Amino acid sequence: MPLVRFFETSFGRTTERRIVLVRVEADGFTGWGEVTCGEHPFYSDETPATAWHILREYLVPWSLGRNWATASEAATCFRPIRGHNMAKAALENALWDIEAQQKEMPLAKLIGGTQAEIPCGVSIGIQDTVEELLERIHVECEAGYQRVKLKIKPGWDVNVLERVRAEFPRLPLMADANSAYTLADGPRLKLLDQFFLMMIEQPLGGDDLLDHAKLQRQLSTPICLDESIHSADDARKAIEIGACKIINIKLGRVGGFTAACRVHDVCRVHRIPVWCGGMLESGIGRAHNIALSTLPGFCLPGDVSASRRYWPEDIIDPEVTVSSQGTIRVPQNPGLGYLPNLERIEKLTIRKELVE
Repeated sequence: MPLVRFFETSFGRTTERRIVLVRVEADGFTGWGEVTCGEHPFYSDETPATAWHILREYLVPWSLGRNWATASEAATCFRPIRGHNMAKAALENALWDIEAQQKEMPLAKLIGGTQAEIPCGVSIGIQDTVEELLERIHVECEAGYQRVKLKIKPGWDVNVLERVRAEFPRLPLMADANSAYTLADGPRLKLLDQFFLMMIEQPLGGDDLLDHAKLQRQLSTPICLDESIHSADDARKAIEIGACKIINIKLGRVGGFTAACRVHDVCRVHRIPVWCGGMLESGIGRAHNIALSTLPGFCLPGDVSASRRYWPEDIIDPEVTVSSQGTIRVPQNPGLGYLPNLERIEKLTIRKELVE
């Protein structure tokens, strides 16, 4: 799927997405899930090729013919496989879609969601110039988004945020480093305190908790962890040592709805705000994110934005739209709430395999 506009982070620039979809049929129902990993092993160690392998050789064979009472039982079955959370999530989430249809209830309600409308933020990648960035922010603010997240990296941080804050003095603003810094950069990251950011997301290594705790003690700005949190245990440990004050929950990163709900519950007990991060998902992954964002602990605008921000044409009907107030109405029909556009999916498909 070609993006409307390139998206650049500290990992590099993306112009199109190669996405693995999982379609599951059970008990006369069809459920859909999406592998949300990037094309390269930069954000995580998963890629579309590794996900295809794990699904084909392990997850799908382990699922065929099973009689599970609930979708969450799949998570228990998949536990012996280390890692590969995004592959696991794609299959498990498709089963949640089916379970919601069986019970004739919206997926959001099935997982315990309480919000009928969710607040939306927007993520803006690194641009060729600061002027282009300022122009992009104006466009998104006019569209109604409630907060703006900017990607940063060494050389595109303090001076850029200074210009942005001068242009938008009251805009709810956050910065996402995608692990681009080390603890030695603490003095430079401390300079970001002057911009009154909502948070700095994942400034240090993805496998690091200890140095994030050290850095948080140096900063007034809250640290939000993303890549470092793969489970409820990770969240608990991060909170206990003071490595963060906010946590981003991504369905793919933690392995599906079962794990995501557990992370949410841990954070809620400790009064740690959470929000839903994005991975340039198609409409299928985006619809799952909408459901996740309805859980009561999601009190900050997430990276769940309109389909048209990313795709000339999405693969769901209707496409995801955002109101002028920067919100998305949660669908109330059974299951995922959006119908996959099979004709569009077939047109884009370059590889397909049926396992029965």
